[in-house]
Amino acid sequence: MNQNMFNFRQDFIRFAVGKKVLRFGEFQTKAGRLSPYFFNAGLFNDGDSLRQLAQFYAQAILASDLPFDMLFGPAYKGIPLAAGTAIALAEQGRNVPYSYNRKEAKDHGEGGNTVGAKLEGRVLIIDDVISAGTSVRESIELIRNEGALPCGVVIALDRMERGLGDLSAVQEVRETYGIPVIAIATLTDLLGYLQDEPEMQENLNAVRAYRDLFGVEDEPL
Repeated sequence: MNQNMFNFRQDFIRFAVGKKVLRFGEFQTKAGRLSPYFFNAGLFNDGDSLRQLAQFYAQAILASDLPFDMLFGPAYKGIPLAAGTAIALAEQGRNVPYSYNRKEAKDHGEGGNTVGAKLEGRVLIIDDVISAGTSVRESIELIRNEGALPCGVVIALDRMERGLGDLSAVQEVRETYGIPVIAIATLTDLLGYLQDEPEMQENLNAVRAYRDLFGVEDEPL
């Protein structure tokens, strides 16, 4: 990982903490585990937050060098993320189309179950996190059914945490669909941030202990 990429990952963690999107304490996960931290991307809920978040998505995409032709945002959380990221990429000189799906197909007007650009070519899925992987699976099926190629997934934070088996949700997507998953930041980046903040020592110890119990090994992007 080059230094610039490391810096923007750390900047993202600081941004998320500052917006109280990333919090520390004791939180119960869907798996019933008591986690020492919680990440809620839904709290990026004003114009300036979304603008900055989209810039981080764009940075992560451009730093990955992953070839793609368009963006797709799964309803509902992925819709503003894909739109914002398309704007941020255009500001960086990369103008690409984007599309998103409806929860229910429309049977009047233009019809169909997608809105925006036609799904074609290499499609990059933009989402907040991967937990059970349901949103990614549905997106991949939809994209393939339209004759396009899902080429990767971009998320905000990879918790690097085991699911029901030995793999994390991100690793399961990579293994099942054979596509890369790009994260703006990972648990490793979170630990790096905590190490640099002396007042966060207690949180650092708690997150390390949680990682030792439920974590998976980091992987190169």
